[in-house]
Amino acid sequence: MFDYDKAFSRNIGWVTKEEQAQLRNKRVAIAGAGGVGGAHLLTLARLGIGKFCISDFDDFEVHNFNRQFGAFMSTIGEDKVAVMERMARDINPEADIRSYPDGIFAHNVDDFLEGVDLYVDSLDFFALEARKVVFQKCYEKNIPVVTAAPLGMGCAFLCFMPGKMSYEEYFRFEGKNEEDQLIQFLIGLSPAMLQRPYLVDESAVSFHEKRGPSTGMAVNLCAGIAETYALKILLNRGEILHAPHGLHFDAYRNKLVKTWRPFGNAGLLPRIMFMIAKKVVAK
Repeated sequence: MFDYDKAFSRNIGWVTKEEQAQLRNKRVAIAGAGGVGGAHLLTLARLGIGKFCISDFDDFEVHNFNRQFGAFMSTIGEDKVAVMERMARDINPEADIRSYPDGIFAHNVDDFLEGVDLYVDSLDFFALEARKVVFQKCYEKNIPVVTAAPLGMGCAFLCFMPGKMSYEEYFRFEGKNEEDQLIQFLIGLSPAMLQRPYLVDESAVSFHEKRGPSTGMAVNLCAGIAETYALKILLNRGEILHAPHGLHFDAYRNKLVKTWRPFGNAGLLPRIMFMIAKKVVAK
């Protein structure tokens, strides 16, 4: 009963038939199959992307219900990659999906990125080491990267393109301990900090316990922005804002900010933000 051309025919108009055929043969890697990862996978599947590499070592739990596309009473305790692969195949039974249920590490990252046209970062905010491994390997392999962070009720977006500013050049983690690296990651992801004024319960955020609040609205916004960039990158059309430029849209604040950190986190303003954030975290 499945017919690829019919299934994705409503994309035509915003993409040509020839471009849709190109998308069918593209491979996108997504590390993390929970909140934004699940949203990315299903949105890209509905765009007609035909090949994926997905990873996650976790199972679905009740506390995932507020934002994760594969979290249901019927999937509690199931592997996230197994559930999300099933859901993606329910959209496109012909999809070529390579799953990595143990997560991504130095020993399997090359296989994970084999033949990949784009990497969409969906790792947990606190997964610094795994993120460094994947981003560095993407840089070496000239694979474009998009990362969309669900912050508050908005999305902070960054794109790293081959031959441009790298992940490490932007975030500047070298020589810092884990907590300081997390602060560096936060102020680099969200230079505008649009979400900060409406955080109503600060006890919900703890760098020490590696937890923070989330919303389904932010996850959906991330999918819309990241997959729009995925389309532009994969079809080589449209303006690409890449690091040190970024975007931050916050629906609650009715604001869109184009961010620019010409020296990454090495600039004066990010260093001031770091000192302020470090005092806040220490409280």
